[in-house]
Amino acid sequence: MRRALALAWRGNGRTSPRPRVGAIVVRGGKIIGEGYFAQSGADHAEIIAIRATRKRTRSLADATLYVTLEPCSTHGRTPPCVTAIVREKFKRVVVAAIDPNPRHAGKGLKLLRRAGIQVASGLLAVEATEMNRDFNHWITTGRPWVTAKIAQSLDGRIKAPSGDDRWLTSPAARKAAHELRAGANAIVIGAETARADNPHLTVRLPGRQADAQPWRVVLTRSGKLPRGLNLFTDQHRKKTLIYKNMPVADVLKRLAHRDVMNVLVEGGGYVLGEFFAAGLVNEVAFFVAPCILGAGPMAVEWPTTSPLKKRAALRRMEIEKAGPDFLCRARVATRA
Repeated sequence: MRRALALAWRGNGRTSPRPRVGAIVVRGGKIIGEGYFAQSGADHAEIIAIRATRKRTRSLADATLYVTLEPCSTHGRTPPCVTAIVREKFKRVVVAAIDPNPRHAGKGLKLLRRAGIQVASGLLAVEATEMNRDFNHWITTGRPWVTAKIAQSLDGRIKAPSGDDRWLTSPAARKAAHELRAGANAIVIGAETARADNPHLTVRLPGRQADAQPWRVVLTRSGKLPRGLNLFTDQHRKKTLIYKNMPVADVLKRLAHRDVMNVLVEGGGYVLGEFFAAGLVNEVAFFVAPCILGAGPMAVEWPTTSPLKKRAALRRMEIEKAGPDFLCRARVATRA
């Protein structure tokens, strides 16, 4: 199952609005086929694993299928995987996590058992559920999973004094930030950040497909943005969305309707503050550079109209090195 989980992660950032799924076919203690869900609309992991196995053997009647998520039992963009599994007459199916959708949860397993297939579930369920936390949240709440990401100095500032280098953090930290972007379906910033930094908000990692970029979302009160910004002129300009004077909760609803299940909020400070004040942040990813700036805008600012009413307590905190910098990741315990 650990191999299936590793395979599933290869689809990170490309499967929305579907979960990351990996599948392994085992016979006699040896892997004879494997697959993962690569992108929305593609064949599911189970089908790819079966197809790979079929190149090596005619019968799967004595084989076991390991899959990270309960096989689908309804016909969507592709036929149900349960039907294919039953047709191949697998001896046993081992599932990590159950489908979180109340309409589907457990139904696939019942159909497999009814067909005479041995079924077990719960193996590495915690890891499998964690891997698809954004999908699970989107399915059960109707809102995307929100990660607040920022690069700041040790004293909580986000902009170096005039004349200093543009980047607070190191190349290693910036690479880690792009890996965060690679798992997001949308990146959100405010109008001031768009004007001051003129960012591209793209994923720049080796092997990243040009058409697999997240939505670039700008929140603005006035709607007045320079039309020469990269967001409006580069090759991904059709993936730029502008939301004028709209509460962040409504922005998330609009994005959810676009099948966005994972949002990375990159600031600036007031935009992050709005998301925190609304109780809509699920996770934080703060990059901290080993420096003191002493002046300048803060990483998180509180709008006077919507101050933080309850502290955002963090849990499951992890701190890791990224070059000379630190990346602090944690879950927000109190949210709407």
